Amino acid sequence: MKQLSVVLTLLALLTLSSCATKGQTGALGGAAGGALIGQAIGRNTGGTLIGAAVGAGLGYMIGNEMDKYDRSQMSNVYERGLSNRRSEWVNPDSGNQYSMTPQPAFENPSTRQVCRKAEINAVIDGKPQRTYSTACRNASGEWVLQGS
Repeated sequence: MKQLSVVLTLLALLTLSSCATKGQTGALGGAAGGALIGQAIGRNTGGTLIGAAVGAGLGYMIGNEMDKYDRSQMSNVYERGLSNRRSEWVNPDSGNQYSMTPQPAFENPSTRQVCRKAEINAVIDGKPQRTYSTACRNASGEWVLQGS
C-alpha cells in the first residue's frame, strides 16, 4: 500500500510536469525527490507526504529564481539568436554563467509549430553542465520549452 501511494504520487507529478514552467518543474522534481526521501526515512505515507511538501517548496524556489532572468535570456536567444552562433550571459543575481547555441528553426510536423533546438552550457556553483533543449512558439508567439 505504501509503495502504491509513492507510485501514484510520482505518476501524478510526471503527468503535471508536461505543461509546467521552470518554477513548477522545480517544484515537481523537488516533490518527487522529497517523496522518495520521505518514504525511505519514514517508511510511511506521512513521511512521503511531508518529504513531497518540503521538496516541492525548495524546488519551486530554485526553479522560480531561474525564471526571472534566465528564461528571458533564453527566449531572446530563441527569438533573435543567429543559428549556430553562441550567445552568452551571466545571471546578475546568482552569478551562474550560460552560453546557448540555437539551431535553425523548423516546423514540428505533428503540431505545425515553429521550433528551435539549442545546446545550453552552464556553470552553476562552479560546476559545468550541458543540456539540449527544444522550444516552440505557442499561439501567442512566445517560445515555450518542450518536455523532450
